[in-house]
Amino acid sequence: MGEQKRKKKHELHRSTFIFGKKNYRFMLIGLGVITLGFILMSGGGSDDPNVFNPDIYSWRRIRLAPALVLLGFGIEVFAILLDPNKSNKGPDTLSDSEKHNH
Repeated sequence: MGEQKRKKKHELHRSTFIFGKKNYRFMLIGLGVITLGFILMSGGGSDDPNVFNPDIYSWRRIRLAPALVLLGFGIEVFAILLDPNKSNKGPDTLSDSEKHNH
């Protein structure tokens, strides 16, 4: 009897995902922002090693692209820490009985 409950509980844990749909959506957005940052960071080299190309120090490669990569990592951390089961009830949407309890 107890073994059947353990098997059922084990199967239940195996079929559930750690993250919700909202988490995966934010993870994909973060991955896209990181990818965009690395794409903007690429290029700017020269075909001839004796010729210097000043485009490697452009605003896009030095400021914008690393900022996008860091923003993407921030979105990833947010996606991991986001609780998918949390309801969107704010303090303004509390019922009268909940207001009195707080």
